[in-house]
Amino acid sequence: MPREAEQVPRRSFLKVAGATAATASITSLAGCGGGGGDSGGDSGGDSGDDTGDSGDDTGDSGDDSGGGGTTLRYGRGAHSSTLDPQNTTSGEVAKVTNQAYEGLIAFQPGEAALTESLATDWSLDGDSVTLTLREDVTFHDGSDFTADDFIATYRRFVDDDYEYHFEDSSVYGPFTLGNWIDEVEAPGDYELSITLTQTYAPFLRNLAMFAAVVISQEAIEGDTNLDDEMVGTGPLQLETLDDANNRIRLTAYDDYWGEGANVDEVLFLTRGQNSTRAQALVEQELDIIDGLDPDSMQIIEGSDTAENRTATGINIGYMAFNLSRVEAFRDRRVRQAISHAIDTATIVEEIYSGIATQADQPIPPALFGHNDDISPYEYDPEQAQSLLEEAGYGDGFSFTLTTFQNPRGYNPAPLPTAETIRSNLAEVGIEMEIDDRQFSDYLTYTSEGRHDATLAGWYTDNADPDNFCYVLLHPQVDVPDGQDWVSWDTEGFNTSNNAAWANTEYMSLVEEAQRTTNQDDRADLYSQAAQLAHDEAPWVFIDYADEVRGVSNAVSNYTVAAIGGPFLEQVELQ
Repeated sequence: MPREAEQVPRRSFLKVAGATAATASITSLAGCGGGGGDSGGDSGGDSGDDTGDSGDDTGDSGDDSGGGGTTLRYGRGAHSSTLDPQNTTSGEVAKVTNQAYEGLIAFQPGEAALTESLATDWSLDGDSVTLTLREDVTFHDGSDFTADDFIATYRRFVDDDYEYHFEDSSVYGPFTLGNWIDEVEAPGDYELSITLTQTYAPFLRNLAMFAAVVISQEAIEGDTNLDDEMVGTGPLQLETLDDANNRIRLTAYDDYWGEGANVDEVLFLTRGQNSTRAQALVEQELDIIDGLDPDSMQIIEGSDTAENRTATGINIGYMAFNLSRVEAFRDRRVRQAISHAIDTATIVEEIYSGIATQADQPIPPALFGHNDDISPYEYDPEQAQSLLEEAGYGDGFSFTLTTFQNPRGYNPAPLPTAETIRSNLAEVGIEMEIDDRQFSDYLTYTSEGRHDATLAGWYTDNADPDNFCYVLLHPQVDVPDGQDWVSWDTEGFNTSNNAAWANTEYMSLVEEAQRTTNQDDRADLYSQAAQLAHDEAPWVFIDYADEVRGVSNAVSNYTVAAIGGPFLEQVELQ
């Protein structure tokens, strides 16, 4: 089959195709060019110290000197808590690991189309996948890349029988590879033959996800600590991990098989406050920044040293009800009441002004399967009160909303968002406390199901509706008869489903869509699933956000991308 899928027609939104079907360009809407993107699934982010304001960030003095070469300084809201792509759900980690690691297949910069990486050719026929691998590729530790490295990577992620299986691997293991691969064989050093458990339409796209990158077998089976070291094949390699100062330094890999990086170094720097990052960009202390809100964008807009760049996002921000923990949330009428009680229009228009639109379903508008006939829940306190009374909660109840402190693209102002929600719910008699946490603590807390409800969000990993509908709202375990939720401690439960919602009709639709290869048929199934999720309201659907970056005028060849990357090896500095 061709390695790139053909284009689909454009409508009011770009409809991005699935695994073996059409793909659409997700390029800048602000008339800017170049390479880069900050994706990777994310139910929150990573952390470290939010201040992150110590040390010299100029890149030309102290231990940031880079030996006089060109140093690209990337500013973000949170530090990476690990460098192990199999030990995280965080986009903050992926921003770094995607520079040093590569998968078998990649996304074209600024697009959702698949392109060659460590594989040069591939085919998907039913439950059979074959790939031809690139020769003469070396890892950063000097070892040669072969098919055995992918097999070791796969087994470390999901195979309990493998001596080097990583028991604490993230939830990405099952839904990326583990649920779908029955057997992997290497007919030769540069050939892979994969037998799937079923026909699974998004599989090739899963191979391009940040969690499916290939790690050196020697590193896996040796004494390498992959939380602190990266042994990949990418154009940049780890030079320094400085957790104390929330910095990571990468340098160009001289033996890279491709064209290599255009800069000598990339320095990831943490600035917890949006305004602090924006000011540092304007003052030429940073070159590219992310996690912007309308106020920080104004700082950049008025400068003559940098600009804002925007692209269509493929993400969602939402508030999840934990049905496993709060009995009131198990009543659909309560969930619908809260959806009517929260003024998401005001949150989007005033707090996220200019960078987001209201959400109404799990599938973002840029993906095929998005149901154009669905509208957001209207802000209607009277309807909310009526539904609460009908459900037996007319006098209200109380719960705690867990949120993160650091800005995210899909929620650039988490605390103002939570405060607005608290104020809205008080109008209908519901008392809500706010539990705000740094990212690493937030991720651990919510992954253990300790939240009553949580503000959360997700960036696409593979530009397929499955990455939202299955990953975020399918429990991936059997459901007890007569209930639409599962206990959080159920063995094998998908902890990315932070609502613990388990609607069997929805699950059947999503499972059928996975087995369906015709895109029109898949789109119809996802459209039905989206309507059901809207009506059942396991989430309060808040927003779909644009991808926004602040970029120095000294930067060229950088494109804001919704998926993959960021492709920092392509960036050039004046």
